[in-house]
Amino acid sequence: MTLPHLPQLPPALLQRAGTPGSPSVDLLMVCMGNICRSPTAEGVLRAMVQRAGLQRRITVDSAGTEGYHVGDAPDKRTQQAAARRGYDLSRLRARQLTARDFERFDLVLVMDEANERAARALCPPAQAGRLYRLTQFCLRHQASAVPDPYYGGAQGFEKVLNLVEDACTGLLTALQLPRPTAGAGSMARPV
Repeated sequence: MTLPHLPQLPPALLQRAGTPGSPSVDLLMVCMGNICRSPTAEGVLRAMVQRAGLQRRITVDSAGTEGYHVGDAPDKRTQQAAARRGYDLSRLRARQLTARDFERFDLVLVMDEANERAARALCPPAQAGRLYRLTQFCLRHQASAVPDPYYGGAQGFEKVLNLVEDACTGLLTALQLPRPTAGAGSMARPV
């Protein structure tokens, strides 16, 4: 059962997510450069999926709407903030969002309005229903966007983690999957 304020995901997707042995549900996190917010969301959700034993049912990737950092590792500050909560982002590499991503991934989750506009411009009309803002899945925080921490201080990276942990927990809830127990990345702290 989902909470009333969470987006209602397509019934066929929910059935596939909840049926062991079905094809995986493929999720894509998107920000501008794929070096701060979206790799954080990828790492957090991967850890939650692993803790819940759902690795065969959920796959997670990330991309950026711009190609500035293709092939680069996440920003060092992003990696440091994530590591303090038990997430290892060191193996992730930036890539750019493509129109084919909307065919490959069941849900494309963007971080803010600018990412949403850029993603919509690439999205084939038949896949428009796959695009959501990650913050639509927040359970505890009221936010319309995961703010870009790139030009700010350490607190911005902590805020990203708070919002992302909350939203990823809500995303698993909306998919009607078990939420992870405590482990890597102690769950959402106050913003």
